[in-house]
Amino acid sequence: MSLRHAALLFSCLLGLVAAGAAEGPFNRVRIANGDLTGLPPAAGVWSFLGVPYAQPPVGALRWCEPQAVADWTEVRRADRVGPRAMQPSLWRDMIFRSEQMAEDCLYLNVWTAADSPDSRRPVLVYFHGGGFVAGDGSEPRYDGASLARRGIVVVTVNYRLGIFGFLAHPELTQESPHRASGNYGFLDQQAALRWVQRNIAAFGGDPRRVTIGGQSAGAASVCVQMASPLSRGLFVGAIGQSGSALGSRDRSLGEAEQAGRKFATEAGAASLAELRRMPAERLLAASSQLQFSRGVVIDGFFLPETPHEIFFTGRQADVPLLAGWNSAEAGSPSLLGVEPPTVENFQRAVQRLYGPAAAEVLKLYPASTPAEAGAAATALASDRFSAYRTWKWLDVHSKSGGQPVFRYLFTQLPPAEVSSASVALGPPHSAEIPYALGNLALIGGRAWTEADARTSATMAGYFENFVKTGDPNGPGLPRWPWVQASIPEVMMIRAESGGEPEAGLERYLLLDTLGPGDGALRPGR
Repeated sequence: MSLRHAALLFSCLLGLVAAGAAEGPFNRVRIANGDLTGLPPAAGVWSFLGVPYAQPPVGALRWCEPQAVADWTEVRRADRVGPRAMQPSLWRDMIFRSEQMAEDCLYLNVWTAADSPDSRRPVLVYFHGGGFVAGDGSEPRYDGASLARRGIVVVTVNYRLGIFGFLAHPELTQESPHRASGNYGFLDQQAALRWVQRNIAAFGGDPRRVTIGGQSAGAASVCVQMASPLSRGLFVGAIGQSGSALGSRDRSLGEAEQAGRKFATEAGAASLAELRRMPAERLLAASSQLQFSRGVVIDGFFLPETPHEIFFTGRQADVPLLAGWNSAEAGSPSLLGVEPPTVENFQRAVQRLYGPAAAEVLKLYPASTPAEAGAAATALASDRFSAYRTWKWLDVHSKSGGQPVFRYLFTQLPPAEVSSASVALGPPHSAEIPYALGNLALIGGRAWTEADARTSATMAGYFENFVKTGDPNGPGLPRWPWVQASIPEVMMIRAESGGEPEAGLERYLLLDTLGPGDGALRPGR
């Protein structure tokens, strides 16, 4: 069964469930804006899909801070996911349940298996990945039902992407009451967190026990929310998978404004008003053609300083952090292009990237055979892509914060897709998501094994414990020490998980001095 067929089958099953009648504690939920009905429970889990948390950011609200949702008087049906944000089609592993793409995208989904609204269960708010240009909270791998059965209320969030979520412009800054522009996607996420504070108790969740999590760009989002003073008090724990905002290139407001002005000119808009009148599809096409640069803006409002400066001086949200990455985040082609992984090609690539420091890099990424060259190229590409940034986040937070920090390395190689003949050196970027969220059964086209099931049970168990207590440790799981322990270990997550001594530290310290660089790699997801 292909991934797309699996997604369609799941949608049909949801429709059949919705056609039935159900009575229970969440048959009708009252939130701040009005009453909701969701899908009747499936295996004990109630689903509320496509719930608006802000007004549609369209027309005059394009490139504005998210605005409060208008109240409704009739019971609102929350039985299907909302539209995904405007985005190009980039990665084939993204399978969407959403029926359409639209600017009107500020919706979230809630899964709960609580016994009553008074249950006060811990909450996980999860931000999808996609390099801030793609992705959707409706993807089957992000489904919240599995973790909900473990006693967690799960929320996934859609937020504005690309040109719609990260355009800065002098006119936007001027019209803003905060004299800021460029971080609309992050402000969307923050608005969703405020929605959770106001409303999650109606679904049996505890607003005082909210953990935020995400993968890739979603992990970078978690890092940024930890850094923003505007997000203080909205969560008590953080999970990051393969990404962070530390070690990346930040943009000053002035730099981002000039990039926005340049984009507008090249897109044929003489003013902000003309940009706002431009059809969304045309704007999306222009941003793809002109390669609009998106990302963190130091705007003086959402972010008064760079995330690194905030973390380095201990002014981030001081909460427990669980983070890590996969052993083969990026393959050797990310470093070598179409060249085969020979020793000579690897050495030439390192020389091109690091110049006078190439010899020092090659000492830590040694290769004397083609097999070693492939492994070294994969290691360096992975470090440059996301491992170093995630390590930097863990390292700085462990030293400047006062809460425990936990680090993992995911090494379970998933079975290849039925249609793929490629062989990977380890689990690539995004491979761990369905394991961590307990969703292997929702991913078609893979011959999952008992080893995969054990890995997923372990990783989901760690996530469950961390969301509930701020500590991944619990009965039946290998002991996971803090990064701050006297003998630090990394939790190796695989069929037989266990802690192992720190490895690769010299590599990350070297990249810390050289700057990881990312010019040879694909955009972060």
